[in-house]
Amino acid sequence: MPDAIVAEGLVKKYGDVVALDGMELTVPEGTVFGLLGPNGAGKTTTVRILTTLLKPDAGYAKVAGLDVVRDARRLRAHIGVSGQYAAVDDHLTGAENLEMVGRLYHLGVKRAKQRARELLERFDLTEAGDRPVQGYSGGMRRRLDLAGALVVSPPVLFLDEPTTGLDPRARASLWDVISELVATGTTVLLTTQYMEEADRLADRIGVVDHGHVIALGTADELKDQVGGDRIELSVTSVADLAAVRRTLAPLAVGDMQVDAPALRVAIPVTGGATALTTALGHLIAEGIAVRDAGLRRPTLDDVFLTLTGHEADEKIKETVR
Repeated sequence: MPDAIVAEGLVKKYGDVVALDGMELTVPEGTVFGLLGPNGAGKTTTVRILTTLLKPDAGYAKVAGLDVVRDARRLRAHIGVSGQYAAVDDHLTGAENLEMVGRLYHLGVKRAKQRARELLERFDLTEAGDRPVQGYSGGMRRRLDLAGALVVSPPVLFLDEPTTGLDPRARASLWDVISELVATGTTVLLTTQYMEEADRLADRIGVVDHGHVIALGTADELKDQVGGDRIELSVTSVADLAAVRRTLAPLAVGDMQVDAPALRVAIPVTGGATALTTALGHLIAEGIAVRDAGLRRPTLDDVFLTLTGHEADEKIKETVR
């Protein structure tokens, strides 16, 4: 499968601040690549370079087979972009905004109008399509901006934190749209700090920090890097904590974590549900009272915290319920 996006050794500095420090990535055609990272890690700068909005200070990148610097003008006809903030004209209606994009791409008046109506329906904006955008809610403006990125059905789509500000229903709807696009061959590069979004959509994920990729793989591969399954259980007394550690030590494949004030123990294991069943059997045999127990697999939040040293922004890492 050929690569739709290739970046090698990208460097970008703003004065003394190094935004990108050797960024490298490849994205095969017809896949979703997720860039995860804390604020200031270099995600948006990477997108701006790949979409011809910035020139790198060093390095090389191609999108859809075109050099992002040398072939910038030609490349813009092959990509769609939606940034962190909705780029729409408040004084135009929703339909007029989309028609304007279509005409800028030389679709012609008739086709631009037709495409605008198709996208308004797709993003549940038909009823608002003939109203000025200045009266739209934040979520409606976000959806209109995303619709604008799809006017010409680009082969490569860049989405920079596309669902920030959307409610869970609108976010899930957008996920469906992205999945449909990829099923028809579109390549998507997605930056996000919603952990479930990356887990749900991305075929491969790059974790970015300090301007370069520090880990790369599928969601499962990244989770495996920070540890496998673990049994988490709580007991009814401090005395039982020592008994749990002694009884379950043979099952542990790493150091147990004990939270004495909360009367909780976490035991890294292999074998998944089988290990949990075995552990509970041992505890019952020893007469140790267990208040609750469960099997937990690392989340992308755990990956984020382990690899970058801090959590994703609490405001936007929320999990869709």
